[in-house]
Amino acid sequence: MGWFNYYGLIAVAIIMIPNIISAVVDKSTLENQFNNKVILVLEQIGRYGCMTFMIFNIPYTYFDFWFDSALIVYLSVNGAMLALYLLGWILYQKGRGRTKMLWLSITPTLIFLFSSIMVLSIPLILCSIIFGIGHIIISYKNIEL
Repeated sequence: MGWFNYYGLIAVAIIMIPNIISAVVDKSTLENQFNNKVILVLEQIGRYGCMTFMIFNIPYTYFDFWFDSALIVYLSVNGAMLALYLLGWILYQKGRGRTKMLWLSITPTLIFLFSSIMVLSIPLILCSIIFGIGHIIISYKNIEL
């Protein structure tokens, strides 16, 4: 795959587009009522780490696809999960319901985690776990508040 992952760039763009549109259309989507600074910082570290390591493969920290036809599996599963993510945005356009918040936090976590395992990227695995824990906790806590 090399140091630059075009597929990862496309996946990150697909994840970001509905977020940007939502933020422009409805500013309240950016409001965060959960104020645990440690969780918020960890989530941001994980988020930006995931976006970075989905696109850039740092030499000696990733091991590329580890079985035959892995690229096909990578593209198929990520494509399906990205479609589910976009479907979540379409189905749950309004409000901050539990299903919407969890759907839109768990799905990108799974995309990042699956991608990290497929290319055996150590930094992406770590960032996916950090992002997932932080993002899901924040999403869940924002539902309660």
